[in-house]
Amino acid sequence: MSTTLKLHPSHSDLESIMVSEASIKRRVKRLGAEIAETYGDEEVTVVSIINGAILFTADLLRFVPNPVRLDCIRISSYGNDTKSIGKPKMVHSLTLDVTNRHVLLIDDILDTGKTLALVTQTILKLNPASVKTCVLLDKKGRREVPFNADFVGFDIPDKFVVGYGLDFAERYRNLPCIGVLKPELQNPPEWA
Repeated sequence: MSTTLKLHPSHSDLESIMVSEASIKRRVKRLGAEIAETYGDEEVTVVSIINGAILFTADLLRFVPNPVRLDCIRISSYGNDTKSIGKPKMVHSLTLDVTNRHVLLIDDILDTGKTLALVTQTILKLNPASVKTCVLLDKKGRREVPFNADFVGFDIPDKFVVGYGLDFAERYRNLPCIGVLKPELQNPPEWA
């Protein structure tokens, strides 16, 4: 019996694949090792920015052997557009106490820097022992506020990407790779 790989139907909406599924898996495993080395045996409070970072966070934590507490926050910054809508807004905040805890903030992409700067400042006001940031993608060409992540999966050029948690109007998150969305599909959709 022969089996063939069936491509996800949304692959046809991609102009190109920027980061393959295999490359993501290899890099996520290495990031887990880097994080474990940084924290030693310390417990880490992971704060994931959802919805975008949920897949990345789930896969990454499988490679972090430390004791982990997990919390999620929700930020609104894109809506149904391909550009940031301005100042990000915290829609859902932390539920865990991070006082005197080592906090690792995880996001899917570091773009303008506004979201991570906002969330980092918010967490710092809660008196954690430390705050570090981890992003899957770093798009330095779009930075509007000075911000650098402590752990970075991939540096990418200024292209609008989807897949592996990244979306356009809440679609494409379930693609196993990261790809460039075709330009003609980057207009606000009628189905939003």
